[in-house]
Amino acid sequence: MEGDSRSFRRHYIIGEIMVSRIKLAHGGGGRETSEIIENVIKPRFKLRKIFGGVGLEELDDGASIPITEKLYGRHLVVTSDSYTVYPIFFPGGDIGKLAACGSINDLAVMGAKPIAILDTIVVEEGFPIKDFTRILDSFKQVLEKENIALLGGDFKVMPSGKLDGIVISTMGIGIADKIVTDRGLKVGDKILINGGIGEHGAAIMAAQAGLDVESSGLKSDVQPLTRVMQVALENGNVHAAKDLTRGGLASALNEFAAKNNVSIYIYEDKVPIKEEVLAYSEMLGVDPLVLACEGRVIIATPPEDAEKIVDAWRSMGFEQAEIIGEVTLERPGYVLFETLAGGIRIIEKPTGEIVPRIC
Repeated sequence: MEGDSRSFRRHYIIGEIMVSRIKLAHGGGGRETSEIIENVIKPRFKLRKIFGGVGLEELDDGASIPITEKLYGRHLVVTSDSYTVYPIFFPGGDIGKLAACGSINDLAVMGAKPIAILDTIVVEEGFPIKDFTRILDSFKQVLEKENIALLGGDFKVMPSGKLDGIVISTMGIGIADKIVTDRGLKVGDKILINGGIGEHGAAIMAAQAGLDVESSGLKSDVQPLTRVMQVALENGNVHAAKDLTRGGLASALNEFAAKNNVSIYIYEDKVPIKEEVLAYSEMLGVDPLVLACEGRVIIATPPEDAEKIVDAWRSMGFEQAEIIGEVTLERPGYVLFETLAGGIRIIEKPTGEIVPRIC
């Protein structure tokens, strides 16, 4: 009704722009995602954590609940996510493997040992049973390899044409003796990554464009990070950690810088990127720094531990593991990128529709 105050409830000021409808960019993991969470979702909830754990206020990869009594000092770590990737079968994996690994990784980067998952699967009427069982088998194989229980879940079917194939939502559960967050950076810390960036995003982007990537060897990096984080924690002091998903390295580094009020200084010649990723990124006009990964983590660690952790990762088979930068106070809140030519540019948080339905 015109003039009724209720007519304004669908409109929100986000980034100084009046927004009345959800756009694809709001799910891209970049600036628009952060704005809708900060301006629309968070303000509606007052109780944002339990017993002083990690919760909605921190907006980390998961949440934690301190456990008392017999397990005093330990933390229950939980995470939830939804997966709508297109195509559902892509070079290096499928939506089932992606859903399992994505949930596991959100727990692992918080220092938790993943122990259980619940899933909710919504399928479109007419979806092929052979594709459904293939997806379930991929999901199962990851859980069995990681010794993670599937406790239960839900299954629903939508009428034909009301859903594009299949959507999987998960809840992951883990146990941690000590929580690792994305807010523990200290000036002087080194920034480490366990492998090349953008492989998942490039593979999905190329598949969406109808390009043949099999012959080039390009495939998603989707894999569990449990052992990667365990090795890092065993070989050094991990001050902060974050896995690279939507928005890629650029988004994760900007979250590090903003949440810790520090600057992150990155060296271009140290950032590992496979030639195939560079080629497809250039062909499709996308910066590889914003492309999603599904098997990569960045951590901040004291300088004296950095080489030891990188060497341990390389011995695991992550040959491109590297020290890519450091934490400074040069320009708090900014990510500074030293180019191959020796210049400095600012890496901003991604904006717009980077690669829709990436995960």
